[in-house]
Amino acid sequence: MEANKEEALKAIENAEKRFAQRDFAGAKSYAVKAKTLCPGLEGISQMVATFEVYIASEVTHNGEVDYYSILGLKPSVNTQVVKRQYKKLAVLFHPDKNRCVEADKAFKLVSEAWTWLSDSAMHNSYDIRRNAQFGGIIQKSMSFVHQHLMAGLIPSGHFAPSCKNCCGTFVAVET
Repeated sequence: MEANKEEALKAIENAEKRFAQRDFAGAKSYAVKAKTLCPGLEGISQMVATFEVYIASEVTHNGEVDYYSILGLKPSVNTQVVKRQYKKLAVLFHPDKNRCVEADKAFKLVSEAWTWLSDSAMHNSYDIRRNAQFGGIIQKSMSFVHQHLMAGLIPSGHFAPSCKNCCGTFVAVET
């Protein structure tokens, strides 16, 4: 058992070295190894979670930080789920409770994600910017559809419903 603890401490040392080199995935790998070797090691679960937040902070969509990834959520979740997850992570990463390397910055990342995703106006603005890559495709097809709508060229059996989010129309085919 003592040998496992020594190996776990070496793995933690390697995790901290990797983290200092900004190799967050490598740091997490060593932290998980340490947790496997000695699950009761103080602060090891917090260390793994901290590294997961740093890994998630590198995920971007359209140049935007993926706040959903930071909170460990899918973009389709509702505000109540966001709130519940934020509270859970805020307790985990609070600087008074987590002495792990750079846990205070993980707490700031989680708080920033909460700021963006808790306010409905900011949340909508963020989602629009995050999903902007699809906007160009939709906009191009929308203008094509609008041209054909104006010319009355949409064939029989097709109709042009409107999007509830952007109020634009698109062609749908009945099957």
